[in-house]
Amino acid sequence: MLRASTLAAALLLATTALTACGSSGPGGSDDDSLDVWVYGDASTKVQRAVVKRFNKTSEVKVNLTEVPGDGYTDKMRTSMGTPNAPDVFFNWGGGSISDFAKEGMLVDLGPTLEKDPELKKAFIPTILKAGAVKDTYYGIPMRGMQPVILFYNKKVFQDAGAQPPKSWDDLLGLVDTFKKKGVTPFALAGTDPWTELMWVEYLVDRYGGAGVFKKIQNGDASGWDDPAVLKTAETIKSLVDRGAFGKNYKSVNYTADGASTLFAKGKAAMHLMGSWEYANQKANQPDFAKSGLGWTTFPAVPGGKGDPKNVVGNPTNYWSVNAKLKGKKKTAAIEFVKFAAKQDYSTDLIANGDVPTTSDATSLLKEHENPAYARFQYDMVREAPSFTLSWDQALSAKNTPSLHTDIQKLFNGQLSPTGFVAALKKDIK
Repeated sequence: MLRASTLAAALLLATTALTACGSSGPGGSDDDSLDVWVYGDASTKVQRAVVKRFNKTSEVKVNLTEVPGDGYTDKMRTSMGTPNAPDVFFNWGGGSISDFAKEGMLVDLGPTLEKDPELKKAFIPTILKAGAVKDTYYGIPMRGMQPVILFYNKKVFQDAGAQPPKSWDDLLGLVDTFKKKGVTPFALAGTDPWTELMWVEYLVDRYGGAGVFKKIQNGDASGWDDPAVLKTAETIKSLVDRGAFGKNYKSVNYTADGASTLFAKGKAAMHLMGSWEYANQKANQPDFAKSGLGWTTFPAVPGGKGDPKNVVGNPTNYWSVNAKLKGKKKTAAIEFVKFAAKQDYSTDLIANGDVPTTSDATSLLKEHENPAYARFQYDMVREAPSFTLSWDQALSAKNTPSLHTDIQKLFNGQLSPTGFVAALKKDIK
């Protein structure tokens, strides 16, 4: 799960490590190497492998810097525009790089994609677009897809004689069914408001379509006045009042595996969560991940304008290139990010348990550790007309605390639906 946080100790560690690497900064003339930063986690081995392959073919060599995950975003933001900024760096697209794009710090990769149509066709279009800033491409997809999925506990459903929801009425009926069984219908980590954001994102999309948030993301605050936003807030209040999330969700966490454990142990029937939930369950509840975990899509809502095939979440992560690079280093940097479109890169992602974002990955999915799950994810994303980037990644980072606070207050009953809309209009600009 690639979510940004800010631990001072990790930031200090990152700073020390990066200072020691001795980079001359983008475009530096004292060497012919590229400084590439990646979020350091279990998936970094894929990037290590591609660096080795690239360095065998390129006169300009890549030095890979693995920045500790905690503090990555802060380090990236404080380094850009300084001599120690990376030449190529990992990011989430959208709001995570919007300030850099505004200041002209990034290479516009649109011309590269136009000159190399095979590169553009190599990725699922909605994923490539999701990382753009105001329709300008600044990133090349470089990790697996991370859609938000409605997971369910197969045994709990079997014991209740229930089926996964195909409609909103089905979903509401399941809330009542599981309450009667003494099972919390939906696990929810209320202490981590980004988990509640997933509900807001899907409901706004289903009620109003992807264009509602797109307007907001592009700086038009009038989007908050769209009826879909108020209807979403009213629906969330109704779900809370109906007992969809149980009584104790306010004290349940995700980062310490609280919600996932309740779900795996059968204390909750369903869990709306990013695709990384599979890996999380595999690590902490392997038997449940192997045979008890089910998955489906988020249903349509009555009268909704949004396409029920639309997806929300983190489409993937992206490589971006520093605009200060010139000459052969810029050329080499662009060639390096193109390596993410090659099949051997996709093969490495599959071996790591990820689902590639390339448009030709179908034949590789059978090699995934759970082919059925991989195929479900891949088809869901490939067929989605829109893939909305998580709001707290799509909007400028300055808006994230207010966004999370307002959403948490809505779920906790501290803001009415109309008060929630008013708060967003005031806080998110």
